[in-house]
Amino acid sequence: MKKVAFIFPGQGSQSLGMGKDFWQNSDLAKDMISKASERLDIDFENLLFEENDLLGQTQYTQPAILLVSCIALELFKEKCTLKPEFVLGHSLGEFSALVASGAIDYLDALELVSLRGKLMSEACDGVGAGMMALVGLDDNSVESLCQKFQNEGKKIWAANYNQDGQVVVAGIKADLEATSEEFKAAGAKRAIVLDMSVASHCELLQSAIPQLEPYLSDFITDKFEVNIISNVTAEPYFSKDEAVDLLSKQLISPVKYKHSIQANSGDVDYFIEFGNGSVLKGLNRKIDKTTPTLNVSDMKTLEEALGVCND
Repeated sequence: MKKVAFIFPGQGSQSLGMGKDFWQNSDLAKDMISKASERLDIDFENLLFEENDLLGQTQYTQPAILLVSCIALELFKEKCTLKPEFVLGHSLGEFSALVASGAIDYLDALELVSLRGKLMSEACDGVGAGMMALVGLDDNSVESLCQKFQNEGKKIWAANYNQDGQVVVAGIKADLEATSEEFKAAGAKRAIVLDMSVASHCELLQSAIPQLEPYLSDFITDKFEVNIISNVTAEPYFSKDEAVDLLSKQLISPVKYKHSIQANSGDVDYFIEFGNGSVLKGLNRKIDKTTPTLNVSDMKTLEEALGVCND
């Protein structure tokens, strides 16, 4: 029996038209999108498939990504009973992993992440927040430079450890822009300010924690069927209390995605990424060259993944 882990992408994986192939070919997908639209009072067909100004706004982006991931997961589960050894998400994707663990219903998760996105936006409103991707610089160098800049009064923190030589930093956009050349001088091949109005996984989101915690406690249950790997610790958790604590801390803590894959890949034969595109599949190729990653982002890739897992 093959051993697999289910993994889920986060913000930045969205694109117009995501999930449309599922919607066109599956009554289950249509039903899930209809129920999501009713629950959140959002026209998800319009949000996902028609030109609009909302998909790039965090409080809409997050539920849209989660919904497509959950549809992909449910379509897979319809035809394959293979249980994962653990589940893992990148940032927002940890909430999709929470659905896969059985600890929260997807509709509750949609409402929760929509609120999370709103609270993140409010925490960053008016402060000129942003994020910047650094390519070609090692973790220690990034951390040392961030500490140096903080000592100088700038607000910059390491936010996402994606793979060796790819770290995303978050903070005040003006500070990011002012330090990009110094990051390059230290060895970064590229320093790309991202098109984002929030600064995820850093101290700028501290004010959102006490507002989010009660909702985490209300929505998350203690019905875990499988371990979740925490973004904060890169270690597994299996209870509501741990989930509430770690998902609160996740707002202001860097995402240890690279560390999570490195620490846990030896326990599985495959990773399966559920959701739009194949962002995590691309990262995994660089992190762990020995454990393959499948992705389920449309009907074609669904059949490919089922073919491998049912073999």
